[in-house]
Parts: sequence; structure tokens; C-alpha cells
Amino acid sequence: MRDNNIKKLTFQFAVKIITLYKKLANEKKEYVISKQILRSGTSIGANYREADNAVSKADFVHKLSISQKEADETLYWLELLHETKYIDQKYYDELHNEAEIILKIIKTIIINTKKNMKR
Repeated sequence: MRDNNIKKLTFQFAVKIITLYKKLANEKKEYVISKQILRSGTSIGANYREADNAVSKADFVHKLSISQKEADETLYWLELLHETKYIDQKYYDELHNEAEIILKIIKTIIINTKKNMKR
């Protein structure tokens, strides 16, 4: 997957997370977890963009590592929201699958970058 595609993917995911946040806050009156997932879910793409402007390969890996952590945290909040019945199975599956794909892509980029740094 090309870099522009991951930028687009993380941006589209952030839009979905914002929509989820609005739904949780407005319809379910859930404010604590919704703020957590809003922060982590939108941070994935923001940190990826920061990595894109890194001053070195080490800085690139560092920023991507933050993005990776935020993606994993987002998975946690999604699992918690699903388990506590704030989101249904279909909505959960869609967002969870997207977050897992993003996480795998970021992990792959980090691994490949580290390998190239050793050369």
C-alpha cells in the first residue's frame, strides 16, 4: 500500500471515529469512553502525518510507533464499547477490522524502516 493510501485510510477512519463519538455523546449520553476513543482514533492519522514530516529515519519510526500505540488503544476502546453494548456487532466489526488493518500496515512500515536503517 502506498503512503498516500495509508494517509487516506487513517483520515477516513478518523472521520468514522468522530461520527461514532457524536453518536455516543448525543444518542447514548456516553461521555468518558467516547472522549477516549475520539482522542486515540483521530491521533492515529495525525501521528502518521507527523511521521511523514520526520527529520530522520529514527524520528519517522518514533512518530509511527506513537501512531501504532494509538491504533492499539483504539482497538481496546472499541472492544470495551462493544462488550458494554454501546455499539452493535456490525458497527464494531467494521471499525475493528479497519483499525486492525491500519495497525498491521503501520507495524509493517515500522519493521521495514528499521530493517532499512540497519543496512
